[in-house]
Amino acid sequence: MNDSTLTASTAGGQSNNANISEAVIRIAGNSQDGIQSIGGFLARLAGRSEQEVMTFMTIPSTISGGPSIFQVRIGTGEVLSAGDEADVLLAFYQHSYEGHIDSLKESGIVLYDSDHVTPNEEWQKKYNHVAIPISNLTIEAIGGTARDKGKNIYALGLICRIFNLNSDKLKGLINEKFKGKNPAITETALNAFNAGHLYELGDLIETFSFSEATHRDSSQVVMNGNEALAYGLIAAGVRFGAGYPITPWSDIMELLRRELPKYGGSFIQCEDEIASIAMALGASYGGRVGVTGSSGPGISLKTEALGWGIMAEIPLVLVDVQRGGPSTGMPTNVEQSDLNIACFGGHGDSPRVVLAPANVEDCFYSAMEAVRIAREFNVPVVLLSDQAIATRIEAFDEPDLKTLCRDITPDLTPVEEHKPYSLDDVSGVSPRIAPGTQVRSGKYPVITGLEHDELGHPTGSSQLHQEMTNKRRNKLKTLAESLPFPQVYGGDHGDVLIVGWGSTQGPIHEAVDRVRKAGEKWSSLHIRHINPLPEGLEKAFDGFKHVMVVEMNDEGLYGYGQLAGILRARYCDPKIKGINKSDGMTYKVKEIIKRVTAAIN
Repeated sequence: MNDSTLTASTAGGQSNNANISEAVIRIAGNSQDGIQSIGGFLARLAGRSEQEVMTFMTIPSTISGGPSIFQVRIGTGEVLSAGDEADVLLAFYQHSYEGHIDSLKESGIVLYDSDHVTPNEEWQKKYNHVAIPISNLTIEAIGGTARDKGKNIYALGLICRIFNLNSDKLKGLINEKFKGKNPAITETALNAFNAGHLYELGDLIETFSFSEATHRDSSQVVMNGNEALAYGLIAAGVRFGAGYPITPWSDIMELLRRELPKYGGSFIQCEDEIASIAMALGASYGGRVGVTGSSGPGISLKTEALGWGIMAEIPLVLVDVQRGGPSTGMPTNVEQSDLNIACFGGHGDSPRVVLAPANVEDCFYSAMEAVRIAREFNVPVVLLSDQAIATRIEAFDEPDLKTLCRDITPDLTPVEEHKPYSLDDVSGVSPRIAPGTQVRSGKYPVITGLEHDELGHPTGSSQLHQEMTNKRRNKLKTLAESLPFPQVYGGDHGDVLIVGWGSTQGPIHEAVDRVRKAGEKWSSLHIRHINPLPEGLEKAFDGFKHVMVVEMNDEGLYGYGQLAGILRARYCDPKIKGINKSDGMTYKVKEIIKRVTAAIN
């Protein structure tokens, strides 16, 4: 909160209204109560109401459900993270109340369901408590059900009332959500919302209104990272995908399965991970870049075929939505522990491109870039997302699809005396030809995982193996020369440079903003292109005393996370140090500041 601190009203009569510039709302309950639906509605409303938004959620990995939270930060200015502490906690159960009361800011508001929560006397002195019998009021509003269905929408109405949100837009979102379903379901949801929105707050709590923002409704789209990534693939011209369901990749698969047929494409749910990457490689060999993806152990299963695609020089986009590991690990928690397998997974020298989007908007553009690189360099590209980006919702400027969308059919015109694996070009990139094209002296090219000559025919020549290994490596060196240099956030010189990748960008930037306001000389550098790294990256490190790499993975045997290890191996710079954790949660801004400060002192 910037303009006003949220407080429960202590005055008699009707509640007052305060102007605010941002608020962090945490909703805690059970996943089967529709916790994510409340947060999703609020986030999408914010994006359509000239506001910035970012969310964070946790869900249980069990089918039966369990404790869950959804945190949404809404602001009229720039929002870089989901917030360290909440202004308002909405608690449905005793475990929700006790487990998340310490997430509140000092004097924050806890809005609780008095049908299920008994407040703690000591906490009542520290935080503002507002008791509302949400469950019973929901039953009254919708006619009564055994499991109190609809209390999430009732609570949504309450929040809409407290923050003076646009109720008409929210009702429109509810209608969109239940479009095509039984009209009685929509009617029940609207009844629950209206009851919550019309609840007489009296002097229970002060109400709030967001100050005017700078964005226009028409210029923003609101979606999560999985959605943005999938639409980026479609915009880049992908028309075939194959996959096997696994959390949190599955949402991308389902969206592609639904949307690709609208553009003349198709998506196949395969019998296993190996079949899916093989099908995607087959589509690419046929002329259109194929896409597949997975998470966790599914990536391990795809590495053999990934190596085959590298050897055969077939373009491919492999999406890895990282989660907690190893093995089954923590399927619904975030971790950045797949960087090593993304860069080096598989036997032999198998160079591939690794690209990691930094936020939801970047998921869209990174997907487009991954397809372009795969197509231009005839190489598999690993698009390395993570659970935090995949599930969080952000608002961003609507892409200009008229200029961005690409539906590319490659030029496969036969070339006389063409060699599909020609060693003539020092860039390592060879033109593609249509399958079955007669290329030289009556011969046809061969696609194989065996080492091969320039026509693709298997060979045991040690000289050719060395030359082809050089060729495959040189493609990435050529790519590295064309990559943009990442921008340093803050000053180019100072005491600390925080390096990050993936979903850590927002909290890192906000941490830098906070300490720079306090007079500290901190900056940050976010790396999107991880393999290959951009040329001259070490020059950015020269202007700082400390280079701290913040990652959500283990420090390993030698005290360095996975990106920190790569950077130290590449640049042999001893000032590169690691800040790591593997607790399945995203970094808080204050956590980054505290740990970096401790590490440099």
